[in-house]
Amino acid sequence: MPEIQMTKRTLLGGLAMGSLGTALLSTGGTAFAEDAKLPDSIGKVDMAEALKPGPLPEITEGDENAPVKIIEYYSLTCPHCENFQKVTYPAIKKDYIDTGKVYYIFREFPFDPRAMAGFMLARCAPNGKYLPFVDLMFSQQRTWATAEDGSAAMLQMAKLAGFTQESFQACLTDQKLLDDVNTIRDRAEKEFGVNATPTFLINGEKYAGDMPVDTMSALINSML
Repeated sequence: MPEIQMTKRTLLGGLAMGSLGTALLSTGGTAFAEDAKLPDSIGKVDMAEALKPGPLPEITEGDENAPVKIIEYYSLTCPHCENFQKVTYPAIKKDYIDTGKVYYIFREFPFDPRAMAGFMLARCAPNGKYLPFVDLMFSQQRTWATAEDGSAAMLQMAKLAGFTQESFQACLTDQKLLDDVNTIRDRAEKEFGVNATPTFLINGEKYAGDMPVDTMSALINSML
């Protein structure tokens, strides 16, 4: 597993290095079968403790008083996370988040320097557009995550979101922001045993791996 505390040197070095390749991109849990069978929990967590915010503002969707609360730990270079965000999440948002049944929290769990850089840029995104920036990065994941020059590729993506070269550099050299994202990741691993992405904490149960719509819907329904 990558080091927990990513340093600025590691971050910038990782952006400059050559293609990360598919081995790093494949980091994550195993996708569940395409059926409505409930997935097995891989452990219990203290949900009240897990819901306590970390050093950065929480990125949330839905009503915080909803009966089902979901925390997703994800990495921007994880293809399982990209698939979940593209295929499953929109349906869950429409059927459960927007209808007041689910409160959803996104939390960063970067597995590598490029994922860390992407999360830092999302936190710095102009006009607070964290989730639109994440969607943009996922939509072009293979382009920037495996580029020979990661910094140049990510700068191109950032410019589409309204960054300038100056604001891009300022964000990626923000030591406090780097430390804060490290803290979120470190806490997830040490306190809740997160070691793969995506990992979901749902009403006190922990699940790992990409879930198709039917599986997550069945799981949420079982808790309503």
